Formats: sequence, structure tokens, C-alpha cells
Amino acid sequence: MSIFDKFQGLATDLEALKALGVMPFGAVIEEISSATQGVVQGCPVILAGTNNYLGLTFDPECIEAGRAALLQQGTGTTGSRLANGSYAGHLALEQELATFFGVESAIVFSTGFLATMGSVGTLAGPGDTILIDADCHASIYEGTRLSGAEVIRFRHNNADDLERRLRRLGERAADALIVVEGIYSMLGDQSPLAEIAAVKSRYGAFLMVDEAHSVGVLGATGRGLAQQAGVEDAVDFIVGTFSKSLGSVGGFCVSRHPELDLVRYKARSYVFTASLAPSVIASTRVALRILEAGHTLREQLWRNANRLYQALEQAGCRLGPHPGPVVAIEVGSKEQALMWWRRLLEQGVYVNLVLPPATPTGTCLLRCSLSAAHSVAQVDRIAEAMTALVQDHPNSSAA
Repeated sequence: MSIFDKFQGLATDLEALKALGVMPFGAVIEEISSATQGVVQGCPVILAGTNNYLGLTFDPECIEAGRAALLQQGTGTTGSRLANGSYAGHLALEQELATFFGVESAIVFSTGFLATMGSVGTLAGPGDTILIDADCHASIYEGTRLSGAEVIRFRHNNADDLERRLRRLGERAADALIVVEGIYSMLGDQSPLAEIAAVKSRYGAFLMVDEAHSVGVLGATGRGLAQQAGVEDAVDFIVGTFSKSLGSVGGFCVSRHPELDLVRYKARSYVFTASLAPSVIASTRVALRILEAGHTLREQLWRNANRLYQALEQAGCRLGPHPGPVVAIEVGSKEQALMWWRRLLEQGVYVNLVLPPATPTGTCLLRCSLSAAHSVAQVDRIAEAMTALVQDHPNSSAA
């Protein structure tokens, strides 16, 4: 026996992909010239798989802020904030996040995954109960595993099922932690958050919303689905990331409970991780200001999202339940999905290929993420390339 034997199935699958001449996972972006254009594995492409929702990765103000911080404070912090100390920028960003969300407390983590995993895994512990939507992200599942709490899954986007499970907990429901997402990243569907918040309030539980894909996308000032649904007062914790609408890297947890600050002394993903580089903090702070005032960017993003969704719907594609910045086509087989991904790349469109078990429906997905930076011509080109595939293989993605 070898420690590597457990990977044999994976190795076989990767060899099969190489034999087909397709390697969609970890595709090499050899050049990137803007928020929407680059060269991927030798092919000049429209970037339609980046989650760069507001297109801020090339914003001049963000770049200049990062450059200035790089020159003034160096390339990195080389340690955790508890051990090495916090830079002034870290504290400023936390205060700005708290102000942006209108809450008492904020903690900045080094990635979105660490923020979600660390928050879930620290807020709940042995003897507690966590109820999570079945389609929650891997970081949430990892947090539940680390917590030692009892974990109960409820049916995806089903507030009635959540209520049934809370009812069975009896008095324990008042201390339970419910975790859902604003926009689910695979199919782009939204949580029925008003219904879930109402259930939460009836039982006195705590509610965490992962707004990773909805910050900057939903809400009057871009605070996410909780703002759009009008239920921010019922949400106890919001977690999210800087790597989507804010165009950088990092994550956060904010809360109206001042006790959140205690989490930074217990969350291993905060205590034992080097803090974000000053250049990342600086660019993120500028991006947050742009996001808050960026209703025109959100409007452009939604125009692009609706345009692509409607075009693909008319072409007969199997899509997620409603338009949004994530538009995913369901494809009948893994072989078909692999070939389609390669053909799209050759035709100048880069999207994400997602295969089971990562997909919530068990089907294969070609996942496209729109950006406010995409031009109408680029959106139309994405639609044309995808439509051509469906028309050539009408039974592979039919509504």
C-alpha cells in the first residue's frame, strides 16, 4: 500500500482527459490585457469565467492604490495579525466594511474560503447545531466539519423543510446556526431569503448568509441579497469575499453582534494565517468605495446578464432558474461537456467547466460569469458561440 493509492482514480481520469487533448481544470491564462480579454492555452479569448462581476481588476484607481501601497509598505506582511500585528490598512478596511454593511463588527480574513470556514467552524462548536442548505459551498461544509457541531442539511432553497427541522430541535432551535448563500455559484439561483429569515425569527435561531456572489450584484448599495430582500435586521452574520465584485483576494465576516470580535482570537484560519499584503488591502478599500457608489456598474452587469440569459433561453438551452451574473448551461454528458469547453476555447470564449460531484444537480455545466466590463458585442459573441454548440447538438442541452 502507498499513501498515493487513494489518488489512482483521479490519476486515471486525468490521463483520460489528456488523451482527449482537453485539460479544462487549471487552464493556463498566459496573457491578460483587460477585465474581459486574455490568452488561455494559446487561444485569444473573451474571459467569461472569472467572477469579475464589476470588472474592477483593471480599474485605474484600484491599481494605483495597490501600486502606492506596494512601494510604501512592501510586498507582504510575512505573518499573522495576532503574531505580527495589524497594519493600519487592515483596521481601516474592517471599519469600512462594518460601516458599509451598517453593523458593529467586521473581521478580514486572507481568503474567502478561510473567512467562511473559520466563521462557521468557530461560531458553532460541540453541543451546537448547524442547519445548512444542501447546496452550500465546500467552505461551509468544511467549517461544519471543523466545528464539531451537529450538522443538519435541509433541502435546497426550501424554507418549509428548514422549519420542519427546526421544529424537531425543540428548545435547541434557539441556539442553532442557519447557513445559506445569497447567490449559489453553480446555477446562479438565489436563496428565498425573506422566507428563511421569517422562519429563523420564529424559532430564535442565528442566521448566516454567504454573500460571496451577491455583494456588488444585489441591493440598492450592493450589500447583497439581504439588503435586496429587506431582511438585514434578521441576519446575524454575513460572510463574503473580495475575489468577486471587489476584484482582489481575501474574505470577511461582519455582524451586528459586537461579540464577533472574539472570533478572531479563536478562528484558526485567522490566528495561524499570514495577513493580506498591503497592496491587496489598498486596492480592496478603493474597490469597496467604487462598489458602494457603483449603481451604474450593477445596472450594466444586469443588462449583460439578462441579454445572455435570454439569448441562450431562446436557443433552447437548459439554464438555471432565472437570470443573473452566473449563467450556466446544463450538458448531457461529461464527454460532450469536455468537447464543448474545448470548442468554445477555440472559438475565443473562455468559460468554466464543472463536472459532478461539484454540480448540485449531478449534471455537467458550462458556467459563464458576466461582468459589467463586457461590451454588448462581447456578450453577443458569447451567446453566438454557445448557441452554435446547441444547434449542432440539439439533444445535449435542451430546455
